[in-house]
Order: sequence, then C-alpha cells, then structure tokens
Amino acid sequence: MGNLHRGRQSIVFDRCPAILAAGAIGGKKESEGPLAAYFDGTTADTTFRQLSWEKAESKMQAIALETAKRKAGLKDADLDALFSGDLLNQCISSSFAVRDTGVPFFGLYGACSTMAEATSLAAMAVNGGYTRVAAAMSSSHFASAERQYRFPLGYGGQRTPTAQWTVTGAGCLILGQREQGPFVNAATVGSVVDYGIKDAANMGAAMAPAAFQTIRAHLDDLGRSPEDYDLIVTGDLGAVGKELLLDLFRREGISLGGVYQDCGTMIYDLEKQDVHAGGSGCGCGSVVLCGYLMGQLLKGKLRHILFCGTGALLSPLTTQQGESIPAVCHAVAIGTERR
Repeated sequence: MGNLHRGRQSIVFDRCPAILAAGAIGGKKESEGPLAAYFDGTTADTTFRQLSWEKAESKMQAIALETAKRKAGLKDADLDALFSGDLLNQCISSSFAVRDTGVPFFGLYGACSTMAEATSLAAMAVNGGYTRVAAAMSSSHFASAERQYRFPLGYGGQRTPTAQWTVTGAGCLILGQREQGPFVNAATVGSVVDYGIKDAANMGAAMAPAAFQTIRAHLDDLGRSPEDYDLIVTGDLGAVGKELLLDLFRREGISLGGVYQDCGTMIYDLEKQDVHAGGSGCGCGSVVLCGYLMGQLLKGKLRHILFCGTGALLSPLTTQQGESIPAVCHAVAIGTERR
C-alpha cells in the first residue's frame, strides 16, 4: 500500500505504478499550436464526423482510449478499471465514450483538475493491488463547453483579456506494474480553496490559490524543494493565473525559477492564435501530459515532473446565482525512475 504517513495530503507509492502507454488527441486549433507534433492524432474536422459537439467530444475520448490501448498492446478486457471525466453535465462525454467497452467505470468530476485526479486514483488502485491495469482519461471540447458555460457560438460575444480558450482534446494514460517507467511516484490530494473570485471569465485567478496550496503541501509533506523537479507544470492557469501563482510563492520567499510552466500557456501560441490568456479545459492538461510531457519523459529530456491539475468548480447555475468560484488542484509526481 502507499505510505500515507509522509504528510497530511500526500501519498508516496511503495510500488510506484508504471505508465504503460499514453494517447493524446487534439483538435484543429491545437494542431496549429507549438505542441502539435506530440499528439497521436489531430483533425481538421472539429465535429469528428459526429452530429453534435457533445458526440464529438465522446468520440475524441474513445479515440484516445483506443490509441493508448493499441500502444500498450491491450484490449478492453485487459482493463480492470477506467477513471474518466469531463466538463459537461453528468460527465456525459466520458460515459458515452466508454458505454460499449464493458470496462468497470469510475466517472469523475474535478473540472480541469480531472486528469490529475484520475491519474492519482488509478495509481492508488494499481499500487494497492486492487487492479492490475487501470486507465485515466479526460477531455474537453471548445464548442461543447461554450454551449454549456457561456454563449451560443453565433452570438459573437467579446472576450475579456483574462478569458481562456477551452482546448479541444482528450488524453488517456494506462497504468500497470512493470520495471520500465515512467512511474507515478507520489500524489498530493488537493482541498477546495475559494478566494471569493466571481468572474467566470477569470478562472486563472480563481484557481491559482488552489495550485499554490497543493504545491506547497506537496513540497512540505515530502520535504522537497522546487529544484527537486525538472518541471512543475499546472494544468490550465493561463497567463494570468500563472503570474498570480508565481507571486504567491514569491510572497513566501520561494522561487519556482525556471522549473515552472503552465499547460494553458504551452499548448497555444498566445501571440498568433488569439486565445487571450491561454488554454483551459479538461483536455488542456490531459493532452499536454499525455503528448508532450510523456514524450519528454520517454526521451529522457525530463526525469522528474510534478503535474498539477487545476480545476474551477463552478457551474452555469452557481454563476447565475452569483456564487464565487471554488477551485481545487491535485498533483502527481511522475519520474523515469522509482523514488
């Protein structure tokens, strides 16, 4: 079992589950960004030949899962559990994506932190011996998210500078036990943080305090410093949230220095692609993790990373009722060696 006594929020795995394979699928805009070469597949047709945006998102998840299974040499019957989630009401993208697989399914909602949550839970299941092989997956689609959270696409509403662009993408990791890495070495479970931010077009500001709390807890629990990692990467704070997080650490006398990045600022060219503050959505962190970051780990260019999924836990209803935006961040330590 994982060692639960290293800190209040952190788990250190004693068997360190391995990542057997990864699949990353991106949309049209993502295929025009700087990380396109690291995706397993992209499309110029953002409907994925489906009749609705929601069906398109489910199709993306299904393709990501199939890609990861193929790379791992596995079939549906080889998976003991699948942990997956998305942004849509009742997690319909995930449940519809896997309804024909017969794989035992855990539907998750952690907003944009879902990929880190799913990876943490899959690692717990494999490390504890409750499953032999488990998958972790999440997705988002620009058009399905816009329809649920903001405006009809034909409305032409003007975006504020702090707004982010929901990534069209899906990522999947398959975890099991083997001697070859990368390995999931530890996880830090985030708690809900609410600083009273009410602007749904400024989710980076809402999520930055949660990212700070979780990263600080991870470092304190495990007795580590930022320099112990080649890269600390948040899921989708965007340009605004990224600077706020750096400032929160500076106030504590801690510099993240050159080891910190954010998936929301990595996946697009912020100058050329008109995405304002950067990318967001469950698919943002998942495709960067399953595509670019896994590629760097497998090539040995990165040896130890801390992937911190960040999620704004709002809904259309809470926004309409004038509620503030709670946020959460879950962190997963992944390395080329067990440690």
